[in-house]
Amino acid sequence: MAIEVTATPRGVQGRGASRRLRHGGRVPGVLYGAGKDAQNIELDHNELVQHLKQESFHASILSLSVDGEKQQVLLRDLQMHPWRAQVLHIDFQRVDATTKIAKKVPLHFINEENSPAVKTDKLLVNHVVTELLVQCLAAQLPEFIDVDLGNLQKGQSVHVDDVKLPTGAKVVTHGKKNPVIVSVSVQAAEEEAAPAPVVAAAEPAKKGKKDEKQNKK
Repeated sequence: MAIEVTATPRGVQGRGASRRLRHGGRVPGVLYGAGKDAQNIELDHNELVQHLKQESFHASILSLSVDGEKQQVLLRDLQMHPWRAQVLHIDFQRVDATTKIAKKVPLHFINEENSPAVKTDKLLVNHVVTELLVQCLAAQLPEFIDVDLGNLQKGQSVHVDDVKLPTGAKVVTHGKKNPVIVSVSVQAAEEEAAPAPVVAAAEPAKKGKKDEKQNKK
């Protein structure tokens, strides 16, 4: 079931208007695509922050309601404040069954702890990448992709071609041939305990001038 997001039309524009919206707990945004004119919208900041905590909000088709009219959309751009947990701006793209898209999809690594590499050889599994850029029709977009590591062996790596993709989807690698997703390495040996520092023996105190005079007598 698609995540439902509520927005309202935004009448005023400009930096000053956007700043006032943010001070009032609202987030300015834009809705575009599907051959329609771009529409300025605004959303409740607290509600939006809760949605952003969900992984599927970032990589699945959403149901956006603007004045009661529901539309299928994808999250396309998100601007955050440099150091505060505040959303400054958000963009959504309208999609339908015929819309071809490219979207980053998170990887879910499963059965890693049961693999021979981990369970038998006690090796370290490195997740080289945690998401893939997938190209497909909007209706075929997966929320995530499972990568089964149950048979991972010592000296073995998992590549893009090893991942099972949904029908009609392909990974965009930007010219890289079958890049690595997961690798296996030997865990670093525990550092040997450093020897206790040797405490130098205290030098005997030098005799004072008074003792030297007594010795001369």
